[in-house]
Amino acid sequence: MLKKISPHKIDGNFIDLIGKQWMLVTAGSVSSFNSLTASWGGIGKLWNWPVAFIFIRPQRFTYGFIESNSHFTLCFFDKKFKAALTYFGTHSGRDTDKAADTGLVPKETELGNLFYEEAKLVIECEKIYFHDLEPGNFSDSLIHRNYPNKDYHRMYVGKMVNCFILGNDEVRNHK
Repeated sequence: MLKKISPHKIDGNFIDLIGKQWMLVTAGSVSSFNSLTASWGGIGKLWNWPVAFIFIRPQRFTYGFIESNSHFTLCFFDKKFKAALTYFGTHSGRDTDKAADTGLVPKETELGNLFYEEAKLVIECEKIYFHDLEPGNFSDSLIHRNYPNKDYHRMYVGKMVNCFILGNDEVRNHK
C-alpha cells in the first residue's frame, strides 16, 4: 500500500541511499518499460522545487525510455534486495525481463508511472531538464577514470511530483 508523503519528510542519507544502497530508475508504461540500477545522482532543491537528478549513458536500454517519457521513478530498497539490484545492473532489458527474473513486482502510480511494490521509498519525477555532459568541462582525472570510451552521461533533472513510502511491511519483507 502506497502512503504519500511530502518530499520534505523523506528520511535517510541520500549519499548512502544512492551511492551505496543504489536505486532503480524506471521509465515507460506497463506494456513497455525498463529499469536500471543507479548509484550516481542526487536529491535537492532547484528552481524552488524539490528535485532529483540522475545520469544515464546513451547506450543503456533505459535511456530510450527516459527520452520518450515525461516521467520517471526512483525506487529505493532495503539492503536485502541488493542481489536483485545487482541483477538489474548487470543484465540488459534488451535481453531479459529483469523484473520477472528477480521476482520484483512492477506496479503503476496514479499517473501511470511504474515502481516496484517491494521498494521502501518511491520518488515519482516529472522530467524538467536534461543536459549532456561536456568532455571539456571535466578535469583530466575524472574524464580518464570515468569515460575511457567517451560515452558521456546525459543528466536529467526531475521535479518530484509524488513521494511514497510503502506502508505494507509484509509486502516489503516477502523475500
